[in-house]
Amino acid sequence: MESNGDINIKDMKMREASIPLSVQDEEEEEEEFRDEVAANRGQWGAKLDFMLSMLGYCVGLGNVWRFPYLCYRNGGGAFLIPYLLFLTFAGIPLFMMEMSFGQYGSLGPLTIWRACPIFKGIGYGMVVVSGLVCIYYNVIIAWTLHFLFSSFTSALPWATCDNAWNTENCTLAANHSALEENVTRISPTQEYWNNRVLGISSGIEETGTVQWELALCLLAAWVVVFFCLFKGIKSSGKVVYFTATFPYMMLIVLFVRGVTLEGAGKGLVYYLTPDFSRLADSQVWYDAASQIFYSLGIAFGGTQVMASYNKFNNNTHRDSVFIALTNCCTSVFAGVVVFSILGHMAHKLDMDVKDVVANGPGLVFVAYPEALTLLPVAPLWSVLFFFMIFTVGLDTQFVMLETCITGICDEFPHIMQKYKTWVLLAVSVGMYLLGLTCVTNAGMYWLNLMDWYSAGFSLMVLAFFLCIAISWVYGFQRFCKNVQEMIGYQPNYYFKICWAVISPMVLLFIVVFSMVVHVPAYYGSYQYPGWAVCIGWLMALMSIVMVPLFVVLAILKAKGSFMERLRYACESSDNWGPALMNASSAESSQSDEDEQEKKVPLQDTEGNDNSYISTI
Repeated sequence: MESNGDINIKDMKMREASIPLSVQDEEEEEEEFRDEVAANRGQWGAKLDFMLSMLGYCVGLGNVWRFPYLCYRNGGGAFLIPYLLFLTFAGIPLFMMEMSFGQYGSLGPLTIWRACPIFKGIGYGMVVVSGLVCIYYNVIIAWTLHFLFSSFTSALPWATCDNAWNTENCTLAANHSALEENVTRISPTQEYWNNRVLGISSGIEETGTVQWELALCLLAAWVVVFFCLFKGIKSSGKVVYFTATFPYMMLIVLFVRGVTLEGAGKGLVYYLTPDFSRLADSQVWYDAASQIFYSLGIAFGGTQVMASYNKFNNNTHRDSVFIALTNCCTSVFAGVVVFSILGHMAHKLDMDVKDVVANGPGLVFVAYPEALTLLPVAPLWSVLFFFMIFTVGLDTQFVMLETCITGICDEFPHIMQKYKTWVLLAVSVGMYLLGLTCVTNAGMYWLNLMDWYSAGFSLMVLAFFLCIAISWVYGFQRFCKNVQEMIGYQPNYYFKICWAVISPMVLLFIVVFSMVVHVPAYYGSYQYPGWAVCIGWLMALMSIVMVPLFVVLAILKAKGSFMERLRYACESSDNWGPALMNASSAESSQSDEDEQEKKVPLQDTEGNDNSYISTI
């Protein structure tokens, strides 16, 4: 947001002349050090590193189980209508906004708010959200490892009812037709999941003991994540060559196998048959909007972080549209794979498709394993499937943890220069210890509580403030010029209108509607006690409260009257601009002095040098 002469920012800065020179010198040296670190913080080794990392980040577990579940629950093919609308008017515009913002500043989610210091709390909120999700997301990866290791056998352990963890209610699929109608069937897969893997208690109040096998799997997951990231962004950039491409190969294999199974058409018909009457249900529209934010990772900070390691003149317009559309197509394709197998399962069990699909994590860890037992050479398919889930989860975990580490190290550059590996180790150990709560007998209740509150409502609020900060305070016209500096042309009117009007309205709708239809957390038929719900809201508020907190701090830090403080807090810092000045090939014809300049002061009508433009 540019000053207009009614508030003299120069005079406000002169008031700070009373600060001792030694203090000012230290602050200047600190800023110079930050800029030097920013210029040497590393870049992607190749363009493909970035593209695969972003695809791996966006294409996660949500594409495998969440999208298909929401689709059939909300009218089958009719769900695609609001899904595509939200993708068009909120998903793609905000995805490009985050990517361009991160690439232009080449800074972490905290330091990048030199652009608009009053909204620095958004960056802290993103780091908090990513940190909370990292804690329980690696637990899901630990579950995957448990199933993966258990698949290295001649017969899958969840395929029979003669195990120590089975009860008298356990019934094989082959015997289902012989059961009386009033008998409730419990599959061996369900009992394996609840009794063997989770050892689940009756509620969150009964913590029980740590499941040592899950604790070791969780440790293994954190070790893999640490060693894939400890050498920085270039090491993870090479890892994703495998982790981002293998799931697609596996999905293609499962697609070929799935559509050739007996009864596959039953599942596909259920998946793609539209129920247009469901479009009158407001919950359908909310589910579609939330799926876009979850699948693209908007307001998690990961997109900003990954883009901050790009070359300055990378085409964010092309990349953002390609990645967003690829993510959408992957969700639809994964739905075809999922429902072809579920159709086969429903055919074998003589049940409706809706009766064999479990909600949430149960779709992966109950329905899928049971479906795998119906395939020939079941252990082989199980190993391949859970290895795919493992690689899909790793990609997303890489980016979320990198968001936390980059935010900390860019904010405190002295730590980054010498101790980044130790920071990564400390954060990994701390998150592992916190994650142990999710591998106790009550672990599933804790994980469900964290998933319900930590990245739900708070994510929508952060996305709304992000849009307001860039479009209306920093200025979307100014932001469009920044994009032009990078890619050579301004975004078209579609992006401009969405950034200025449509996307903020969509986000406001999501925030208000989520408050109106809010339902306290539950797991199956279990209702959480009041104290657990309060803990959930505290997790949600941990990120949201950062925004007003840093607004207050920015105003208190400034000098002058309230309006002077407010205007000053909204102004970009003097050192805001492209951190990688020499990255653009357009600079080759400029002098060395011009290449080192970050900003050129513009005189306003009253001679105050209170406006700036960034130069390349």
